[in-house]
Amino acid sequence: MSKILVAYFSASGVTAKAAKALASASGADLFEIVPETPYTKADLNWMDKQSRSSVEMADQSSRPTIASRVDNMEQYNTVFVGYPIWWYVAPTIINTFLESYDFSGKTVIPFCTSGGSGTGKMDEVLHKLCPATVNWKPAKLVNDFNEAKFKRWIDGLNL
Repeated sequence: MSKILVAYFSASGVTAKAAKALASASGADLFEIVPETPYTKADLNWMDKQSRSSVEMADQSSRPTIASRVDNMEQYNTVFVGYPIWWYVAPTIINTFLESYDFSGKTVIPFCTSGGSGTGKMDEVLHKLCPATVNWKPAKLVNDFNEAKFKRWIDGLNL
């Protein structure tokens, strides 16, 4: 039996809700990707080009520090990685997360929430951050997913 982790970053709670439903549907452990320095409302003001999130997203080398680590990552065969879409891509803290662990031989499945963007080239960008030996599954936009929809999606993944 595959051991599953749902790791997620959520700025407003929308992705957290989806991650919890996914973890429940899949029987997975849950890990919140929390920035060492939490984002304030002002940090998340995408209309302000000097806000923290705007500055981070404009800098492809930005890697916000994560407050804690997943214990015993080696025990997981499958890792779902969830995030809101920012500026048509994953927040840079997701890059930090993907570069912080060895995902060799694991199945990695991104899922995201969005106020209006699609998944675009996220798979291509994020997959490059993992070793070639990762079994990468396409990112899934899960805005309207409940536990039943997550179960159907999981069943179709043939984990």
